[in-house]
Amino acid sequence: MVRKKSPDTVVKSPDGEDIEELNDDEIVNKSDGDGQGGEINTELENHVGVEDSGDNDEGDDISDSEGDSSEEEEPIPEMTAEERENAMKESAKMVVDTCMDIYRHENVLIIADPSTSDIGEALYSAASSVSERVLMVIMPKGKHHGDDPPPPVASLMRQQDVILAPTKYSITHTKARLDATRSKARIATMPGMTIEMFTEGGMRANFADIKTQITEVFGILRRKRRVQVTTPAGTNVSFDVFWREWNLDDSGICNRPGMVTNLPAGKIFCPPKEGNMEGIIVIDGAWDADLVNEEITLEIENGVVVDVTGGSEAAQIRHAFREAAARLKPKNREAIWNVAEFGIGMNQAARLLGNILEDEKVLGTCYFTIGALGVGQSTNIVGVLKNPTIRIDGHDIVIDGNLTV
Repeated sequence: MVRKKSPDTVVKSPDGEDIEELNDDEIVNKSDGDGQGGEINTELENHVGVEDSGDNDEGDDISDSEGDSSEEEEPIPEMTAEERENAMKESAKMVVDTCMDIYRHENVLIIADPSTSDIGEALYSAASSVSERVLMVIMPKGKHHGDDPPPPVASLMRQQDVILAPTKYSITHTKARLDATRSKARIATMPGMTIEMFTEGGMRANFADIKTQITEVFGILRRKRRVQVTTPAGTNVSFDVFWREWNLDDSGICNRPGMVTNLPAGKIFCPPKEGNMEGIIVIDGAWDADLVNEEITLEIENGVVVDVTGGSEAAQIRHAFREAAARLKPKNREAIWNVAEFGIGMNQAARLLGNILEDEKVLGTCYFTIGALGVGQSTNIVGVLKNPTIRIDGHDIVIDGNLTV
């Protein structure tokens, strides 16, 4: 195992021998075999002194709290240590074989941080059983979603065929990820992944089935424009979309060059037409990294949130957004209240847990992202709605939380 000590970190060779100790300002790397491993060790040795960003993710930098399990969810039976270990191996093998379809001689990079090193190890072991060119890097934990990895890691990313990134904070909307995608790497990010999430719930889904179902749903969305969402909690909002902008790639199957997915996967999403959304959104499932205790009501005019109500949580949201806006350049501050994305959950095994990585994928829910999306922009948070009815140009896709396809 590669584990972070305090204050030093040990670099392990493939045979488990200690090579050297690095302080917190350096990066831990682990390679298997020759080829990629030898070349990359040299590169990392030339880049010491990467600053640790500290401890303090696609709910981005506005709120970093983690919620508890929903009171409505049945308690999850506790796994024994042996069952958990076996489940870790099964999930890692599924990621390698089914999701990424890794094959021999592909360059594979596992990016973890101290909070996800056990998951990184499981992925490293599974990938090494297939490819002879696997590298694992444990980098300092960032501060926010959207923070770029250290330069040595970003450089490595451009040289890979496959990148697996279980990290505390998302690297999806970063320049390093975009550069790797342009270099045709296929990438699975797993922001906020925990051992429990990796071995239960959404990660145990049949992603091949999810891909098929997403394709079937898109058959209804094709060439349609006007979306209306209502919920029993009081949501009633309408907006236009450009049908070609529906993203179908978040199925968990990431087997073509340049593809990017989240794991656990299972959603179909697109940006609403700018300045077009009108109505009321009532968040009653999850908000960023917490389950909702009090319903949060957002009033939308011209695609922008103009009012937030709902008790103490609403007050906290207004305060958090004001603080986040203050950190932005003046020209970007208005965008923080934009409704930037709408998505439909498609993962039948996912659960509302208070972790947005899984919450937004729950089958029978939908979500809205508020804030700025894009490379280097991490000021956005996600609200999940339960039991929606989703209609597009008069066709019901979801009725009271039940998918019609």
